[in-house]
Amino acid sequence: MPQHGRPLQDLPCRSLQGSVSSRAQRTSRRRSKGLSDGLDAEGTPTELIQQRAPLRKQPRLGGKENEGGLFVLARRSRRRRESPSYLSWDQLPDELLLRVLSYVPLQDLLRVSTACQRWRRLAFDESLWHSVDLEGLTHAGPALRQVLKTGVRMLRCPRSFVEELQFTGTGPLQLVVVDLSSAVIPTSSLESILCRCRQLEYLSLEGLQLSDAVLRSLSLNPDLLQLNLSGCSGFSAPALAELLQSCSSIQQLNIAWCDFSNAHVKSVVDGVSARVTHLNLSGYRENLTLDDVKVLVTRCPHIETLDLSDSTLLMADSLPVLRQLKALLHLSLSRCYHIHLAALTDLEKTLPALGLLDVFGIVSGSHLSSLKKEMPRVGINSRPFSGIARPTPASRPGCCVMWNRKCRLRVRL
Repeated sequence: MPQHGRPLQDLPCRSLQGSVSSRAQRTSRRRSKGLSDGLDAEGTPTELIQQRAPLRKQPRLGGKENEGGLFVLARRSRRRRESPSYLSWDQLPDELLLRVLSYVPLQDLLRVSTACQRWRRLAFDESLWHSVDLEGLTHAGPALRQVLKTGVRMLRCPRSFVEELQFTGTGPLQLVVVDLSSAVIPTSSLESILCRCRQLEYLSLEGLQLSDAVLRSLSLNPDLLQLNLSGCSGFSAPALAELLQSCSSIQQLNIAWCDFSNAHVKSVVDGVSARVTHLNLSGYRENLTLDDVKVLVTRCPHIETLDLSDSTLLMADSLPVLRQLKALLHLSLSRCYHIHLAALTDLEKTLPALGLLDVFGIVSGSHLSSLKKEMPRVGINSRPFSGIARPTPASRPGCCVMWNRKCRLRVRL
C-alpha cells in the first residue's frame, strides 16, 4: 500500500509536523513577496498604501439606494413601539371600576359578573350591594340567599314569594333596614334570617306569620327604632313583652290588628318604650280598656301620633285622660262608636297642639260639617290610612323607597 494511502493515525508525527511547518513557510513567503513588489523600508508610496488599505464606505450622494445598478444592503433602525392612545379596562384600578359599576342596574351587574374572575369579584363587592329591592319577585329564595351573602344593609322584599329557605351562613348579617311586608315566606325561613341580625333599626313584617323564636331574635337588636308588626300573628304575650322591654329605643310602633288577647294588649301597654312618639294600637275592640289608656299616657308622655281606632270600649270619659299628652298632634278614634259628637268638640281646648283628627264611622254628613266649623284649625278625616312605622306611604304604591331611603339595585319584572 502506498504511504499516502495509509490512515492518518499510521503516519509518523514527524511527517505531520513537517507538512504543517512547510505550509506556514510558503504562506509567509507569498505575503512578503506581494508587499516587497512596491513597498520598501523607506519612502512608501501613498497610492500603494491606499490600494492595500481596506475600502472605505463611500457616502451616497443622492437618489435611491439601489439606483445605478448598485445593490446596497442597509439596516434601518427599529421604530420604537408607540403606546396606544387609549386605556384598557384591565389598566383601571379597582376603585375606579367600582365607581363605574355603581351606576349599573342589577340585571347588567349580574351579566358583568360572568366576564372573568376579576369582574366577578368586583361585581359582588359589598359596596355595590348596599341596598337591594326584590319587590314582587316569585321564587325569590335563591336570589335572597345570594343577596344576603353580599353584606346587604337595606333589603326591600314586599309582596314577594320566598320558598323554603335555610340560610346556612354562620356570621351575623349586616341588615339595618328591612321591609318584608305582605311577603309569602315560611316562618322557619324567617327565623333563619332574623336570628343572625343584630343591627336592625327599621323593620316591617306586616301581615306575616311569626313565632316566639322570631320575637326573641328581634329582641337582640337594641337599636331598633321603628317596628311594624301590623296584622301579624303566631306569638305569645310573654315573647312580646320581652321584645318591647329589650328594644327600649323604639320610637314608632305599629302593632294594629294582630291576633291579640287582652294579655297581649297589656304587654304592649306595660312594656312599650317611654320614648315612643308614634303608636298604633287600633283594632282591639273589646281588649283595650280605659285603664289601659291611663297606663299608656302615664308611661309615654311624648306621644305625638296615637291611633286607638276600632276600640269599642272607649267612651267620652277617655278623652280627658288624653289631656296628659301635651305633644299630641294626630289622634285617630275611627269607629269608636261610643264617643259622641258633643265630646269631640271640646278636643280643641283639651289638646291645644292637636292638628289632625280621624273620626271615620262616627261622624259623617252634616255632623261632620258642623264639627269642622267648631274646630277650624284641626284637619278632620284627612288621613284615611295610618303611616306609623310603615316603610312606604299608602299614597305611593310601587315606590322603591322605604323610610325615605331609595334602593339602588332593583329587580325589573
